[in-house]
Amino acid sequence: MQYHALSLSKHGFNVTFVGFLESKPHPDVLREEKIKITAISEVRGITVGPRLLTYVTKVIAQCFQLLFVSALDGSAGFYTHNPPGLPGIAVAWLVSVIRGSRFIIDWHNYGYSIMALSHGDKHPIVRLAKWYEHTFGPLASHNLCVTKAMKEDLQKNWGIRATTLYDRPASVFRETEMKQRHQLFMKLSETYPAFTHSGSGDESKDVEQTASRSRLNKETVELKENRPALLVSSTSWTEDEDFSILLKALEEYEALVKEGASLPPLVCVITGKGPQKQFYLKLIDSLRLEHVQICTPGSRPKIIRFTRQCRPGRVSPSLSSGLDLPMKVVDMFGCCLPVCAIRFNCLHELLKTLLSDFPSTSDGKLASFRTNLRRAEV
Repeated sequence: MQYHALSLSKHGFNVTFVGFLESKPHPDVLREEKIKITAISEVRGITVGPRLLTYVTKVIAQCFQLLFVSALDGSAGFYTHNPPGLPGIAVAWLVSVIRGSRFIIDWHNYGYSIMALSHGDKHPIVRLAKWYEHTFGPLASHNLCVTKAMKEDLQKNWGIRATTLYDRPASVFRETEMKQRHQLFMKLSETYPAFTHSGSGDESKDVEQTASRSRLNKETVELKENRPALLVSSTSWTEDEDFSILLKALEEYEALVKEGASLPPLVCVITGKGPQKQFYLKLIDSLRLEHVQICTPGSRPKIIRFTRQCRPGRVSPSLSSGLDLPMKVVDMFGCCLPVCAIRFNCLHELLKTLLSDFPSTSDGKLASFRTNLRRAEV
C-alpha cells in the first residue's frame, strides 16, 4: 500500500495513509508532503472466554478506531486492499455513503479463503467472513483486481465488475552493479557467516573478500570460481504460503550433494516478517545441513538489497483462492532475476520468463532446480 500511496501523491492527490505502524514506513513515504500517516494501534479484544468472543470484540474495537479516524479526515475517496477487509470494507462503505465519497476496493484475494486454511470451510467464522465479503464487496464504487481469473470470478460469483491492473515492481527493485553487490556482501559478512570469506584464495590484506567475490582494486571486483549459489525467497510467513515445501527441497539438495552430485554450496536467504515466522525458524534450527546455509533477515532495507543481488529468486505460494499473483515475484522480475516457482493457477498471466517451474509433488521437483543452480552461482 505504500507504493499505492506514493503513486497517488505523484499524480497530485493528497493521501491519508491509515494502518498499523509496525515498522518504519519507506523513506519516500515519509518525505512526501502530500502523504499524511495516521497510525492506529492493534487491539486484541477480550482475551478471556471463547476464541470467537475475542475475535468479535477485536473487530468491534477496530470499527470504532476506523470510524473515529474517518470522522477526522475529509477525504474525497477511500481506497482499501482486500484482504484484510474486515472491518475496513464496511466502515469505508458506510462513511463513503454518508459523505458521498468514492469507495475503491483492490482485490488481491478473499479473506474468508485464507481463514479457511486454519479453520476449515464450514467454520462459523469462515462462513461469516464469506457472507461479509459477498455483502459489502459489491457496494464499492469501483473494483480493481490483479488477475483476469479473479476478474472473471468476481463477475461470475459475486456480481462485481472489476478492472484488472497487474502489479508492477517499485523503483527500488532493480538490477545492481557488481561493485554495489560486493559492498553489500561485505556488510552482510559482518552479521551472517554464510557471506564470510572462508580463508582460501588470495590472502592479501589489500583484497576485500566475501564468500563469493574479491575486490582487487577500487574498480575491479572478481567472482570466485568456487563461490556458493545464492537463493532468495521472500515470504509473509502466513498460512497460505506452505514454507515447508522449500525446507524439504533444501534437505533434498543437501542429500544430493552428500551423494556426490556436482552442485555448489547453497546460501538461502529467506526475507520477510509475519505471524508464522517463529514457527518456521524453529524448523530451520532443527535441520542438520552442512552444504546449505539459511539466513533470515527481517528489515525492509535488507530485504530489498538482498532481492537485488540474488540468482535465482524463488516463490512458493499456496494461494488460498488460486486467483492471486504474489507481489514478491513482480519485485524479483524488477531486479532482473530468474524465478523458480511452484505451478499454480494464474501463474501464466504474469510469469513469462521462469527459470524453472516445479510442482509441489515429490517426483522430480528438484530436477530442473538443481541443474539451473549450476549457473546461478553468485
